Amino acid sequence: MLSLEGITDSIHNWLNHALNPTLAMLSEFVMVGLCVITLFAMLGLVLIMMERKVSAYMQVRIGPNRVGPGGMFQTLADTLKLVVKEGLTPDGADHFLFNLAPFVVLSASMLALAPVAFAKGFQVWDLPIGILYVSAISSVSVIGILMAGWASNNKYSLLGAMRSGAQIVSYELSAGLSVLTIVILTGSLRISDIIQAQQDGWWIFKGHIPAIIAFVIFLIAVTAETNRAPFDMAEAESELTAGFHTEYSGMKFALFFLAEYVNIFIVCAIGAALFFGGWMPFHIGHWESFNHIMDFIPSSIWFTGKTFALIFVIMWFRWTFPRLRIDQLLNLEWKYLLPISMANLLLTTFVAIKGWYF
Repeated sequence: MLSLEGITDSIHNWLNHALNPTLAMLSEFVMVGLCVITLFAMLGLVLIMMERKVSAYMQVRIGPNRVGPGGMFQTLADTLKLVVKEGLTPDGADHFLFNLAPFVVLSASMLALAPVAFAKGFQVWDLPIGILYVSAISSVSVIGILMAGWASNNKYSLLGAMRSGAQIVSYELSAGLSVLTIVILTGSLRISDIIQAQQDGWWIFKGHIPAIIAFVIFLIAVTAETNRAPFDMAEAESELTAGFHTEYSGMKFALFFLAEYVNIFIVCAIGAALFFGGWMPFHIGHWESFNHIMDFIPSSIWFTGKTFALIFVIMWFRWTFPRLRIDQLLNLEWKYLLPISMANLLLTTFVAIKGWYF
């Protein structure tokens, strides 16, 4: 199978041959950091343009079409506008926390990206507890959101931050239980092990009904966790102006905006790894000829295709369903999704003990 594994091994061996181990390790840290920052910038440009084009398609209009061929440079022009725009801090705000909050949110997104496997043997850090790590780090972003809402000294910002905190903490439960479904079937928290376990078929097919239920709940829960419509009560424009980032402008606003789209990419990448095999090609049991043909497609292409397919579904949600009220949002989690998730976890445990998956 074609992969990026050889590139990373070659760079690692060359650095260790040219430098002493300490300098080689530091050089790798710097290279990984630059790659992550570059990836964040590219994801922001691509996903915002994708959002605009998808929304235009859903609403039967053209979308951005002036800057560059087909409007493909529109997001670049918007980025330049945000870079040169003055960043204002309200007089009554807590200046230190107000300026720190965007970096806390973005840093949490950067840390959560570490265990994501972009291709075969191509990830920043293959943690033995990768799934637990992502769940823990993704919870840190709510601290930055609460910090931004409180430090702004604005009632709309504070209300949006409190809504976001209640929403993220609530839906983390269902998201975590749906992830545990695949962990039980696999028997490992390591993301590479979960992907390898799907060599003869993705869990969405092998796990039968429990895996399908877990996937549906996971998709709903992560949509709510990323504050995406129809769960965007934290930044409801018709009620709260812009929610927790009402008072932000310039690059500080851009960091919040970028973190939202990067979080969408991360949760979709995790969803692709858990339910659709991540970078693993589509294999069917012992169909050797078919599986061999699928292996010709590079692992990075499989990962990118699955991830962006899930991103498209989340964007589809935004332009299909109306925004929920905050009471409806919390009722959906505590009265429906959480009980279903707990029952599904028991069903998955029973299926795993009996070995009724293939």
